[in-house]
Amino acid sequence: MSDMVVVRKEGLYCVPGQFYIDPWRPVERAVITHGHGDHARVGHGHYLAANPGVGILRSRLGEITVQGLDYGETIEHNGVRISLHPAGHVLGSAQVRLECGGEIWVASGDYKVEGDATCTPFEPVRCHTFITESTFGLPIYRWEPQQQTFDDINAWWRKNAAEGRASLMLCYSFGKAQRILSGLDASIGPIICHGSVEPLNRVYRAAGVPLPETKMVSDVDKADIKRSIIIAPPSAGGSPWVKRFGDFSDAFASGWMLLRGARRRRGVDRGFVLSDHADWPGLMSAIKATEAERVVVTHGSIPTMVRWLCQNGLDAKGFDTEYGDDEAENAAAAGAAAEGVVAAEPDPVAQRWAVGEKADAARAAGTAEARRQVDEAGGEDADA
Repeated sequence: MSDMVVVRKEGLYCVPGQFYIDPWRPVERAVITHGHGDHARVGHGHYLAANPGVGILRSRLGEITVQGLDYGETIEHNGVRISLHPAGHVLGSAQVRLECGGEIWVASGDYKVEGDATCTPFEPVRCHTFITESTFGLPIYRWEPQQQTFDDINAWWRKNAAEGRASLMLCYSFGKAQRILSGLDASIGPIICHGSVEPLNRVYRAAGVPLPETKMVSDVDKADIKRSIIIAPPSAGGSPWVKRFGDFSDAFASGWMLLRGARRRRGVDRGFVLSDHADWPGLMSAIKATEAERVVVTHGSIPTMVRWLCQNGLDAKGFDTEYGDDEAENAAAAGAAAEGVVAAEPDPVAQRWAVGEKADAARAAGTAEARRQVDEAGGEDADA
């Protein structure tokens, strides 16, 4: 049987169904796995997404024609049975299950296997062919339990507050920001959110996700700012917006913080390793749970994963896609505009990690760094 999903210039295309999954160019019908900008773009005629993510899509894309499906609900289009299943990545993230002629494919989008309070946990879906991401598809990437990271973040914030310094947490506006908020100890001080983060907080709350009280900086007394934690996108770090916080300690939260070079290039006081993507063991466990005989690897460390999977008895290949790294939004300009602040030039480091072709260079640099560290340590657990 020929492949049910192929790559066209517009994106991943379901051949019998005649629709696209997370297309990067405008198409008539698009099934969207989640609302990050590299997977959900403007210009499609009709969108299909998981119900919990519909509010996110409308918040980010504006007025669109979108149909929502409950997780596990099935519809049929051109003879293909379509259902959406939790991916555990961000609010409303979904895997797309496709069934036609007795063949089952699952396109996972982005996913993580560790559950958190802000989205429905990952659900393995049995299939014949599994399309998996590989953002952190190297053995060096192994995450600590998220509660340990939350404890470290709160300890850092508590120490800063005791010393009269604000805490600036740089993280991505959609998904990572809300996950960090869910783990904060609000008794330490006020929680301030950048203008690009707060609208998404409202969407999360409307979806029933419990988040602590957050404020805009204009709503916090100047004296209380010294005890606050500020949640802002990466490129806000170099903008005029942060100058109002006076003396502050800054930190960056991302899976890339596992690498010494990434922490050094970021130039922040602290790096917290927290990712909304599966680490290497998570990727391997997810693939195994599908019982798939064939695996298609997309965006990330494609050659490494394909080689590993083939060596372990699976029929594996890669798809060349235009998905970037959602762990890299350049949202400072939008947030600054929301607060009436003129944005400075974009942070060059944030630009380097932005969605698009620059993400390819970022991933290549991260891969090279990881391999170098593995070689130096003589094993796969270097600096983990």
